[in-house]
Amino acid sequence: MVQSSPAPSAPPTTPPASRFERLAGWAHRHRWQALLAWLVTLIAVSVGAQLVGANYRNDVSLPGTESQRALDTLRERAPVAANTSVQLVLADPAGLERPATRDRVGQLLDRVRGLPSVAEARDPYADPGALAADRTVGYATVILTGQAGDVPDEDVRRLVDTAQDAAGDGLRVEVGGDPVVAVEEGGGGPAEGIGLLAALVILVVLFGSVLAASLPIIIAVFAVGTAMGLVLLASHVATVADYTTPLLALVGLGVGIDYALLLFSRYRAELLAGANPEQAGRRAVDTAGRTVLFAGTTVILALLGLVVLGLGSLQGVAVAVAVTVAATMAAALVLLPALLGIMGGRIERTVRRRATRRRGDGSRWAAWSTLVQRHPWTATVVAVGALLALAVPVLDMRLGIADPGNGAPERTSRQAYDLLAEGFGPGFNGPLVVVVDATAAPGGDARAAAEAARPVLAGTAGVATVVPPVPTADDRVATMIVMPDAKPQDARTQQLVERLRTDVLPGLGGPGVSFLVGGTTAATVDFSTAVADRLPLFVLVVVGLSTLLLVLVFRSLLIPLKAALLNLLSVAAALGAITLVFQHGVLADALGVQPGPVEAFVPVLIFAIAFGLSMDYEIFLLARMHEHWEQHQDAPAAVRHGMATTGRIITAAAAIMVVVFGSFLFDPGRMLKQFGLGLAVAVLVDALVIRCLIVPAVMQLFGRRAWWLPAWLARRLPRLALEHR
Repeated sequence: MVQSSPAPSAPPTTPPASRFERLAGWAHRHRWQALLAWLVTLIAVSVGAQLVGANYRNDVSLPGTESQRALDTLRERAPVAANTSVQLVLADPAGLERPATRDRVGQLLDRVRGLPSVAEARDPYADPGALAADRTVGYATVILTGQAGDVPDEDVRRLVDTAQDAAGDGLRVEVGGDPVVAVEEGGGGPAEGIGLLAALVILVVLFGSVLAASLPIIIAVFAVGTAMGLVLLASHVATVADYTTPLLALVGLGVGIDYALLLFSRYRAELLAGANPEQAGRRAVDTAGRTVLFAGTTVILALLGLVVLGLGSLQGVAVAVAVTVAATMAAALVLLPALLGIMGGRIERTVRRRATRRRGDGSRWAAWSTLVQRHPWTATVVAVGALLALAVPVLDMRLGIADPGNGAPERTSRQAYDLLAEGFGPGFNGPLVVVVDATAAPGGDARAAAEAARPVLAGTAGVATVVPPVPTADDRVATMIVMPDAKPQDARTQQLVERLRTDVLPGLGGPGVSFLVGGTTAATVDFSTAVADRLPLFVLVVVGLSTLLLVLVFRSLLIPLKAALLNLLSVAAALGAITLVFQHGVLADALGVQPGPVEAFVPVLIFAIAFGLSMDYEIFLLARMHEHWEQHQDAPAAVRHGMATTGRIITAAAAIMVVVFGSFLFDPGRMLKQFGLGLAVAVLVDALVIRCLIVPAVMQLFGRRAWWLPAWLARRLPRLALEHR
């Protein structure tokens, strides 16, 4: 009997390349084409943006609010009254009624009336109440031809120059108003350059090579430059605020360097493990690239959560920054492998040469993790207690929008603000516009209704004076200017707006007559109230979507819950720091800011960006823990492995983000200073306190339960893998 020979064993099969590997392979093989495509795109977008210019608009309209209804009524019945205005503030210690001064003011008004974008310039000597009681301070109201965002900046600058050129012979002229503030804040500062220089220094120290350190900078510049051009073009078809460009630069530089650093660090590790440059690039994109994708997605989800707020240009800002994050992800996943293909040989020699001089990069982090894991309760309680203490000021946060009184003392808008407060009282800079609408009343006599209401308004607590009503030609609508006795940002002014709306005005006027409290100050109150009211829904949407994503990625319930709570804590600490500095004045002099309310835009944007970035670090760290857990099922060892492999990179990435964000404290704009401080504190707290202390301690306390997911839920959830199997 002949025995048959055993069948030959099948050769081991190589798993097919993942999409990430194929993407990295394509970028490596077609590296010059990929680089050229990015370069052409950047140049085309930048040239197009320069040709068409920007059309930024700060839209704070809130349909349905009383201030918006007041503005809409004026636009319909008295269009000129709805237009924005500026004030030519005049001061003469010898008296504005001196003949020489009157002649100079008259000549100034004649020149102003001939300027572009000027609809009307009122004579202060004929305008009731335009001169202070002592006749040393006064103002001329200049009505422009549109809203603040519709008037070209160059026309506003020309108006300011014309006004200030008229000063002399004892006459002082300053210019105030929202359009003036906007052009004064449009000059920018050295923040981006300082941030990039500091980031380059940290990267050179980290990698020991200017060439290697330049790669993350190049990625960030390409991504941010492309996003800036796209957003500028988009400003012609959508509402985009004028502070969007520096904000997306702030976020784009930090995130772009962060993502490129994560990928490059994995590329470096693969080189040291024996891979050639092409293999190292493919493996880096297949592992760290997945982390970048999921981390960036969490930031984008958090930003798009702002859409649910429905707050005018804030939606445009959110989409613009989300586009920037998407561009940084694309650059990290495509442009970085291409650049590594071009410079791989020189970088490989640098990496291996530096590795021979420096060994055991992760041993100190593993030792630190071991120390924390030995005392998990102590580390958790102390760290959480410190962050809660920093977050306490949030409970007293007061939202608002900065006015010229918060500007730098040398600005003409700030000097106009101070002169008006000196001559007419602090509330003069925040007048309330009461619109009397009698179109639905029998006879429709708005003037009579306004005159009847005027003494009631004048006797209301918190009101300094009431200017006589100005009716429209048909007497169906009239406006009254109510001057508070407190400055616009004072809590008493907000209380006055609420008191007029709820207690004083509803009972006046009779059938068919309505009173609407509008104006910039009332609109600020409405906007701040809307943000506070809608913030809980926004937080719920962002936290819910981010938590769901982590459940899908890590197949766990406790890890996403822990991540959500800790990220909320880091954001609260950042907002607490903002409140301490900008509202309560702690270190305000050192930063060159005036105490006042926190900008109403800031908390929601800080929450969206900082929460997303906190999720970045969470995913960076837990991805390596999860990788070790999947292979060895040893929970404490997985924690040590995660800290050993990512601790140095997370710390370096955080240091870069802190200096990039912190550099915006040098920006002249109060809002960008708040963004810079808040994001810098959020990243610093997250990287040093949460990732280095609380996460390893809590993961040690969770043990194997950290990776538990009910079987019935695991069967129903799709699997989003961070590792290619």
